[in-house]
Amino acid sequence: MSRDAGQRIADVLHAIDRCTRYVGALDSGDADLLEMAEDAIERNLQIIGEAANHLPAEITDAHPEIAWPQIRGFRNALVHQYFGVDADVVRDVVEHP
Repeated sequence: MSRDAGQRIADVLHAIDRCTRYVGALDSGDADLLEMAEDAIERNLQIIGEAANHLPAEITDAHPEIAWPQIRGFRNALVHQYFGVDADVVRDVVEHP
């Protein structure tokens, strides 16, 4: 099923919202909740990167202030180099975009 640019932008915005909500759980002190929040944040960062990867050039070129290559690259690292993901880096990406 193909998604249009508007749907992909909505996907990005929803995933950003979820990451923002989940980041508070990283300080809960509950090890299980921490693990679930880290997993959920990583998944939503993957969604952001995948959606960004499929946006047309007209959109990404119109917004050079957004670090599109880094977003795509981070998604690729999360997916293909999952064994080397640093939780502190993931947290920093969410807390300091």
